[in-house]
Amino acid sequence: MLLPLWAVAQTRGIDVSKYQGTVNWDKVAGSKKVKYVYLKATEGMTIQDPYYKKNLEGAHDAGFLVGSYHLYSSKTTAYQQFDNFKSMVKKADQDLIPVLDIEAVHGRNLNVERVDKILELMEREYGAKPMIYTSERLYLDYFSGKKYKDYQIFIANYHRFPKVRFTLWQYTQTGRVNGITGDVDFSEMNQSKSIDDILLPTTEK
Repeated sequence: MLLPLWAVAQTRGIDVSKYQGTVNWDKVAGSKKVKYVYLKATEGMTIQDPYYKKNLEGAHDAGFLVGSYHLYSSKTTAYQQFDNFKSMVKKADQDLIPVLDIEAVHGRNLNVERVDKILELMEREYGAKPMIYTSERLYLDYFSGKKYKDYQIFIANYHRFPKVRFTLWQYTQTGRVNGITGDVDFSEMNQSKSIDDILLPTTEK
């Protein structure tokens, strides 16, 4: 089931990357449809989103709570991936906990040791456990045990309400909002959670 209409403005978010092109963040804010924003920062060892810094500044100026995510690669080490993310994402610029985006497994199995090391490095750098973004299938295969019980989970399912635990649910890839040309990913928050569950702990900036 979807959230009631009165709750949506406080719990709905989007995630944005270069594929959305230039965003008019003031228009996005004016739509009253979005509370928080996750921006793609990096991917693998060397890929950096060319719109990241512009989106970070624009989203903040428009009053959004902003976080950043890294798209996991099975082809490079945890340290290489973390160094790429850290070079782009400064703790002082973040409102929300970072996200490790795990969408695909290259080969037979996910390298859990590599994933765990990236999570560890992110937590050490940003002062909070990252959120894990993944599909229900990968969640059940790798992240449903006690080992990950203290991590917030961001589930992508475009067909139905998730049957696994989650904090955020990415429910569509084809959302529309003023200020963005074309499609954008929308997410909603579990009704048992609040924005406080994904806020980065307050520190001196």
